[in-house]
Amino acid sequence: MSRLSIFHYLLWVIFIFDFQDLESQTPYSSQWPGFRGPQGCGFIENVKTQVDWSVDSSKNIKWKTPIPGLGHSCPVIWDNYLFVTTAANKSNNESLKVGLYGDIDEANDSIEHEFKVYCLDKQTGKIIWERVAHKGIPKSKRHTKGSQANCTPATDGKYLVVHFGSEGLYCYDFKGNLIWKKDMGLLTPGPYSDPGVEWGYASSPVIFEGKIIVQCDIPKTPYITVLDLLTGNEIWKASRGDEVSTWCTPAIYSRNGITRVIANGFTHICGYDFKTGAEIWKLGNGGDAPAPAPVIANDLIYLNSAHGKFSPIYVVKPDATGDITLSPDSTKNKYIAWSIKRGGAYMQTPLIYRGYLYNLQINGQLTCFDALTGVPKYKESLKEAFTSSGIAADGKLYFSSEDGNVYVIKAGPEFQLLAKNALKDICMATPAISGNTLIFRTQHYLIAVE
Repeated sequence: MSRLSIFHYLLWVIFIFDFQDLESQTPYSSQWPGFRGPQGCGFIENVKTQVDWSVDSSKNIKWKTPIPGLGHSCPVIWDNYLFVTTAANKSNNESLKVGLYGDIDEANDSIEHEFKVYCLDKQTGKIIWERVAHKGIPKSKRHTKGSQANCTPATDGKYLVVHFGSEGLYCYDFKGNLIWKKDMGLLTPGPYSDPGVEWGYASSPVIFEGKIIVQCDIPKTPYITVLDLLTGNEIWKASRGDEVSTWCTPAIYSRNGITRVIANGFTHICGYDFKTGAEIWKLGNGGDAPAPAPVIANDLIYLNSAHGKFSPIYVVKPDATGDITLSPDSTKNKYIAWSIKRGGAYMQTPLIYRGYLYNLQINGQLTCFDALTGVPKYKESLKEAFTSSGIAADGKLYFSSEDGNVYVIKAGPEFQLLAKNALKDICMATPAISGNTLIFRTQHYLIAVE
């Protein structure tokens, strides 16, 4: 075994012990509390997940539950409770146009919708309760590829926070009682090059230490805010300056006495002080319509985006301060460990698992990098369109295409396709994992694979 291989192994062992230390406090092998799971990492360990299954024959299918309406929000799980949101109109026939295309068109959502929250039994798929958070004609429009329920809920095991964009922010307990609701105003992100075009809001809330972090990169007065979980009251609100519309979910870095709110963006990729909202560091030159969330791994902050002139991957050190924007001819500096100028993803959040970074682009090109050095290991084309982000467990990577094909790939520096499984439905949402169960949210169903 080479010295580099030994180093990667030791790094992975150290990370697993750190993760197991978290598990000793909360059983994270069973919990998937927000977008991309615990701490937004996109994976869990100490579980056994399936390689292949069949929806037609029900092979390895635990249950399949229809969910009315249209929603790209991801399922979240705590203990035996599974939560998901949707927006349904009376005809239950919401338009959705998938695939690779460059249209900026808006969907015609001009009739009344019910913005709903579902709670299901994780073991059986049966609906425990459902609530209508809001009823009315949508206050803002969406892209033809989007939905009116894009934001993934978040939970701390006691409360559930759901965001419906312009229809508001809601907090429920696990019995479905509404604790509070908050009007967040009109949230109408869209392409900055075409003012007035609305693509729909998609940033998911994040819960940390009894606080809710919400990123609102909208055309006018973009901001990021921290709210009290118990009341919804604002603790701080920071301007995002001249940032354009983004669809990014924020992340939290907390280690060694440093706690930062990390926000991806185009002109304002930033780290904010968690307690005060003060901007600690700033980085520019991201993609001009970013959607990926920041990822915390290896005691580093990973950011990517791709649209327009820039499509970078940046790896930022947690002690960064000030303006850390790279000069045009540089790929690293005092606070940027490594970066690439072009090759980041437009929609998908990167998956960092067992020492490697897996970057999937919307056209299906999958690149594996050494997560510490940025050295590429392989590049393969999955030859489909992808919107959802990848997840991992049990040494396996799971990537779901828009057409509902799930590619199961062996984790590691060499590409090995283990299986390709058809969900037989459009799939735009990132899957979830709880215990040994994979949960896929398709256009019409929740599907549990075990």
